[in-house]
Amino acid sequence: MADTDLCTMSAVEAAARFRDGSLSPVEVMEAMVARAEAVEPRVNAFAYRHFDSAMEQARAAEAAFRTSGARLRPLTGLPVAVKDSTEIAGMPNSCGSVPLKDRLATHTSFVNARVLDAGGIVHARTTTPEFSCSATCHSKLWGVTRNPWNPDFTCGGSSGGSGASLAAGTSSLATGSDIAGSIRIPASCCGVVGYKPPYGRNPQDPPLNLDFYCHAGPMARTVADTILLQNVMSGPNPGDIAALPEDVAVVAKPRAMRGTRIAACLTLGFYALDPEVEANARASLEIFRDLGAIVEEVGLPWGADVLEAARAHLTHVFGASLAPMLDAHEAEMTGYAAQFARDGRASRAGDHLRGLETVGRMWEDFGALMQRFDLFVCPTTALPAVPAEFDHSRDRLRIAGVEVDPFLGWVMTPAFNMLSRCPVLSLPSGRARDGVPTGIQLVGRAYDDQGVFGAGLAFERAAGLWATDGTWPMAAPVLECGAVQ
Repeated sequence: MADTDLCTMSAVEAAARFRDGSLSPVEVMEAMVARAEAVEPRVNAFAYRHFDSAMEQARAAEAAFRTSGARLRPLTGLPVAVKDSTEIAGMPNSCGSVPLKDRLATHTSFVNARVLDAGGIVHARTTTPEFSCSATCHSKLWGVTRNPWNPDFTCGGSSGGSGASLAAGTSSLATGSDIAGSIRIPASCCGVVGYKPPYGRNPQDPPLNLDFYCHAGPMARTVADTILLQNVMSGPNPGDIAALPEDVAVVAKPRAMRGTRIAACLTLGFYALDPEVEANARASLEIFRDLGAIVEEVGLPWGADVLEAARAHLTHVFGASLAPMLDAHEAEMTGYAAQFARDGRASRAGDHLRGLETVGRMWEDFGALMQRFDLFVCPTTALPAVPAEFDHSRDRLRIAGVEVDPFLGWVMTPAFNMLSRCPVLSLPSGRARDGVPTGIQLVGRAYDDQGVFGAGLAFERAAGLWATDGTWPMAAPVLECGAVQ
């Protein structure tokens, strides 16, 4: 089998073939290491590489599959790329920041512990913008991570390295975190799948476990693979008081879409929208209609105050956490991280309170809407992607001739961190003329993980995002020609 096939084989298929003996974890790891050596000089998705230890673990997994009675776990032998914003004891953990470049983690984050306990092999840590506070993926420490579809554009952020690695075929599964869209944005930009679970579904470490905007979640090339990793990451945890008490496993079964009621609002009431993003979103709605769903375009009485409220929350909680870095390290920080920290210092309690009041009004509108509909659909980003080196602290941005907020004005994700109990799945919706993918968000009723994933499986099958012969039609150009020139 060609290395490209091994690099883009679904994790579910690889795991099944490990079990029946037709494929070895060593073969998959060797293929992905070779692919990374070829494409990383251009894509730059990996902050740290752990290839030697990963090969040792792959050989141990191979032996386990050949040993009768050996303990085989859900992720045994699968290469899992872990975002460099969460911790694994004894491994470097820089959060993309020069001042933290030599830091070694002293404990393992809850979700990472579950990945390791499930047999996942962490062969690499993925790049992130400094302190995950940008929708792009570049830092002074790691440089620029580029989109495998078109390296002139960003792979998205902040889980950008995870999205780029999946698109480039250098990991089977990847982890992400999402405080304003940081899983869904790179999923959209890179043509992969990303899931923001309902708040509390996946445990997190304090203090961010207490921030209802903040979620840890899975990324993958297919919906079924995303389910595989989500079922590993989710469930109660005594170390997280916000973790939900029930253990909900998602079943990888497509939803019968006939009669399913879908609401769609392509602008969320106030976003400027790129014409290609709109066209691909409308084509996706037609796929749902062809499956028998009842799709109705609706209005939402939301406005720019939604983004103002999101910014107020993010700077008050997240930005304030970075503020202590300014005194000793401002010169070493990226412009966007330093600006975020300064905004955190300037944040006022009243601004935060008004942001919470906005969330309450948003739920009055959206909660009432979801009493009439089963699912909600909108684009993931308002344009395919911004340039790879775009910095929202210095650059300006226009969409369809309209100047927008360069920080949050091109990402249509923060509203569903605000309405955090709603599960959201980002799926590829097509590509733009520049080659960069576009995405849609499937938003479910509060805590309805199964409904969102079931619809995602049905859509993926109908859209041909994963072929029946095991190939990946969404394969980025980097897979065909090695390192993109």
